[in-house]
Amino acid sequence: MNKTELIEKIAASAKLTKADSKKALDATIEAIAGALKKGDKVQLVGFGTFSVAKKPAREGINPATKAKIKIAAKKVAKFKAGAELAKVVNK
Repeated sequence: MNKTELIEKIAASAKLTKADSKKALDATIEAIAGALKKGDKVQLVGFGTFSVAKKPAREGINPATKAKIKIAAKKVAKFKAGAELAKVVNK
């Protein structure tokens, strides 16, 4: 499912226009991204938790040249499914 299909599902399920559904989805994504940017965790009970994890700097190998390269430390977004979502997926 892509973003357009998700907007259509939201519109049908919540009886909203597609434009209103798009605004709601965009606002939700923006709010989650903003919280993660600040380093906060976003917990949606029953659905899951969005968080930020720090990956340390490490050494890698360029597969084309076999030369060693340094990979910088970075932050990555993580998602852990909640119990209810996991239950639905495993049915």
